[in-house]
Amino acid sequence: MSARDTDWDGVRLHVVTGKGGTGKTTVAAALALALAAGGRKVLLVEVEGRQGIAQLFDCPPLPYEERRVAVAPDGGDVYALAIDTEEALLEYLEMFYSLKRAGKAMTKLGVVDFVTTIAPGLRDVILTGKTSEAVRRREKDGSFVYDAVVMDAPPTGRITKFLNVNDEVSGLAKVGPVRNHADTVMKVVRSPETAVHFVTLLEEMPVQETMDGVHDLTEAGLPVGGVMVNMEHPPMLSDGDLARATADGLDLDEIVRGVKAAGLESDAESIAAALAAEGVDHARRTAMQRREKERLESIDRPRYTLPLLSDGMDLAGLYDLAEALRDQGAA
Repeated sequence: MSARDTDWDGVRLHVVTGKGGTGKTTVAAALALALAAGGRKVLLVEVEGRQGIAQLFDCPPLPYEERRVAVAPDGGDVYALAIDTEEALLEYLEMFYSLKRAGKAMTKLGVVDFVTTIAPGLRDVILTGKTSEAVRRREKDGSFVYDAVVMDAPPTGRITKFLNVNDEVSGLAKVGPVRNHADTVMKVVRSPETAVHFVTLLEEMPVQETMDGVHDLTEAGLPVGGVMVNMEHPPMLSDGDLARATADGLDLDEIVRGVKAAGLESDAESIAAALAAEGVDHARRTAMQRREKERLESIDRPRYTLPLLSDGMDLAGLYDLAEALRDQGAA
C-alpha cells in the first residue's frame, strides 16, 4: 500500500496502450510522474524505439541504460529506459547461453535482425522480459529497486499478442530457456501486480479500439486496468446554444452585435460568420464526445479524464497531467 489510497495500490507494472495518435506516450510519462510523487522511484520503459520519452522530457536520446529523467513532486524520481531490441537480445544470449561475443558476431552478419524478423514472438519475449526483470529486481536488503514500472507499450491493436508471449513462443520453443523465460514473463504479466491501461480520445475509432482491446485482454485472461480519456475538449457554450448550433445554427445577428460590442466594428459580419462556423464545429465535437462517453460507460473499469492543454504539450503540461491523474486516484 502507498501512503495514500489509490485505485492501483499493489500494482507495480503499469502497461499503457492506446490507438496511435491518442497520446499514449504522453499519458505513460504523466503516469510515471504521478506514481513517483512523494518520494517514490519509478522506471518508465519505452519498447518501440521511437525515443518519444526523450522528447517529452526534453533530454538527449536515451541509451540502453536506465537514466533519471525527472524529479517528481515532493521528491520522487523518474528513471527511463529505451529498450533496444538488439542490445536486449545480446544481454539475453549472455544471461542464458554465455554467447554475448558470438551474439556480437551475429549482429555484424545481420543474423540478429533476421532472427527477430522471422520470430517476432522472440522479440516480444525479449522486450517484455527486460521490463519484467526491472519489476522483480531487488536491492541487497530485499526491497524492490523500483516502486513501480510504467511501460509505454505497443498500440492497442497489438497489445494482447505482445503481452501474451506464451502463445507467441508456443511454436518456437516447447522447453528450454526461451520457454522458461516466457513463463517467467507471464507470471508477472498475469499477476495482480500488473494492470494494462487504455488511452483513448472521445472519438469513434479510438473508443472502438479501446472496447475491442478490453474484450481481447479479458478473453486472454490478462489484467485490464483503467481507461484514460485524453485531451477532452471542455464545452464552451450552454446546452441551449449547443443544441441551436447543431440544429439550425447560431443567431448570426446576435453574434454580429457581440463582435461590435467588443470593439471590432470593421468587418464584423465576416468575423461573426467565422465564429458561427467555429461554434457549429464545437457543438458537433461536444455531441460526439458525449456520445463516445456513453459508449465507454459499458466498460466497467476506472476512468480518468485528462484535459486538452491549451498551450500545447511541454514539460510543464506533463506535470499538470500527472497532477490530474493523482487528483482522480490513478496514482
